[in-house]
Amino acid sequence: MIKSAAWRRPRAILWATAAAPALGFFIALEIAARRHSGEPGPMTTLAEAVILPTKPGPLYGGLALMMVVLTWRQRFIAAGAAIGIDAVFALVRWAADAKVPEGHSFGNGAMWVILGCAVFAVTRRTGRERALMLKGVGLGMLLVVGRKAGDTWLLITAKTRPMVLDQYVATADHALGNPSWLAGRILRATAPIGTHLLDVVYAQLAVAAVAVALYQLRNVASERRFPRHHLVRTFLVIGLLGPGIYMIFPVVGPIFAYGPGTSGTGGLQWAVADLWPHTPPPIDPPHPVLYDGITPRNCMPSLHTAWAVAIFIHSRKGPRVLRWAGTFWLAATLGATLGFGYHYGVDLVAGVVFTLTIEAGLRSLDRGWDRSGIQLVAYGATVFAALLLSYRCLPMEMARHPWVFGPLLILAMGSVIYGYVRTTRRWEPKAAPARQPQPQPELV
Repeated sequence: MIKSAAWRRPRAILWATAAAPALGFFIALEIAARRHSGEPGPMTTLAEAVILPTKPGPLYGGLALMMVVLTWRQRFIAAGAAIGIDAVFALVRWAADAKVPEGHSFGNGAMWVILGCAVFAVTRRTGRERALMLKGVGLGMLLVVGRKAGDTWLLITAKTRPMVLDQYVATADHALGNPSWLAGRILRATAPIGTHLLDVVYAQLAVAAVAVALYQLRNVASERRFPRHHLVRTFLVIGLLGPGIYMIFPVVGPIFAYGPGTSGTGGLQWAVADLWPHTPPPIDPPHPVLYDGITPRNCMPSLHTAWAVAIFIHSRKGPRVLRWAGTFWLAATLGATLGFGYHYGVDLVAGVVFTLTIEAGLRSLDRGWDRSGIQLVAYGATVFAALLLSYRCLPMEMARHPWVFGPLLILAMGSVIYGYVRTTRRWEPKAAPARQPQPQPELV
């Protein structure tokens, strides 16, 4: 008993040490959101999700991830409880004639069930069972908290980075032939079918991520442990590191900087010119331009591309349906990011390199760092930094010599892809050949 207590004490200290910076980060986000916009931050909106109307997608996605640690009987009970609680909330709001924002009708039930499982784990479970259930609760809450923290951070980028670098990126994008302009014209030609399809894919990226994550975590309840590496880890690290780069390289996207924005012609007052998607931007010396204090500076790198690449990678070991779905989601996401004018082509190149570098680092951390892992991560980080520097310092040269810099950009991205595939294949466990029975000597 003394030994067990001594073992638990350092673990408690470790968890407390890890939780303190996270709590401080969310407190800082809460303060920054209220200071810059007067709007509630992630902690307030998370607390409001217990009672007030909320978006159901992140909450029910978090509930689905949390339920991987439950048995099938417990899953049915949890899902039924969440739906029942939401039904009660809906009836009360209907009876009180409360005003509910569109798309915010359900979700409180999922939040109640997640919190209830946390209380149940602390009060009714012990040892490994308690730890496993709390890990499941933490996994579900990561999706919910990450979504709300991301919304707050995007607002902070708009308030703290008034000058954007879209002219630099648009000029550098000439090296790739301005793919956003081309994809925008193609998408408009396929309207309304193409636009509706890609809009669903772009908006429901989290659904695809949850589907792949659920497949990877399908055996957690029976094995009573999580796999050593899964998609949620990659998504979390991408979401933590990517927004920091937004502050270094603020870009709003071609539909905002060179078009009317997403809410009509009102965005033209901030646009450099009304060019997207019919007229490519001119090759002029770029300079930072002032933009509004609302639009997120969330283009460089393209995190939608980064997450879609992560989904594609983690779907490779699934069944054929999952592999085809991962491929479709990647292709459709790339088409949507360009066709809707949310990103430039060079954003996507940076997003691919960014994801592969993070994925290589997480896999190296999981299996133990060795020379090949260190080299791959260092090379990916170097290529990513070189891409950002070239977009900022060499955009005119890239635009004037597209037949030189265009292939160089693709070659740089391709070299990281090749290095990742080659290195990770060597990391895969090799199947040992079946042992052949030795022939027995004949008795004479």
